[in-house]
Amino acid sequence: MNGSLAANEALIKGLLAGLGANACQVSVCAPSIYLAQCQSLLAGSAISLGAQDLSQHETGAYTGEVSGAMLREFGVRHVLVGHSERRQYHFETDAQVALKASRALACGITPIVCVGETLAEREAGKTDEVVRRQLAAVIHANGHCISEIVVAYEPVWAIGTGKTASTEQAQQVHAVLRAQLQAASAHADRIQILYGGSMNAGNAAQLLAQPDIDGGLVGGAALKVADFLSIIASAS
Repeated sequence: MNGSLAANEALIKGLLAGLGANACQVSVCAPSIYLAQCQSLLAGSAISLGAQDLSQHETGAYTGEVSGAMLREFGVRHVLVGHSERRQYHFETDAQVALKASRALACGITPIVCVGETLAEREAGKTDEVVRRQLAAVIHANGHCISEIVVAYEPVWAIGTGKTASTEQAQQVHAVLRAQLQAASAHADRIQILYGGSMNAGNAAQLLAQPDIDGGLVGGAALKVADFLSIIASAS
């Protein structure tokens, strides 16, 4: 929940000015109220527009909710589903996350499915169990088109805390997720797995060098033009 009309314009114009001929995909996921503004600012650029959430419902009496069809009208290409903050503060279940992914896919929007463990779950040795369970729900509900999703591993204990999983810890979980996807789909090699635990300009290159880390789900560092451009350069 960051941004303002002025801040959004400065950020996006700064990104576009410094982007150059990058060799990776870049998407900016904005709060829904700013999608129209960001759609206009990004028109004709190499940066695609994403949203931070969508409703599990198609339409109806769900005041305050935003549907996949609504997002699509604003040119949204990606949408986060199951972000750890949605799971923690809004009590979203694995089943709800799976349904949201289905709604996105049905509207031609790529869901970025977020999975990750809390500090207590990591210390209890349950990391693999937790991320497999979270991803399994999405695979079960969307098995026929699972190769169309993006997965983001975000260890909850490393979000907004300044802590980051070591490259070895991150790679280990990414490898677990990769194996699970390969078992579920013959086209699993098409599925990108992003790391989302406090990636920043200082650690991006090392994390992105890991064999199963395909990109980043960048949080606070993406609000700073220079830092975001540095991460994009590392990914390119």
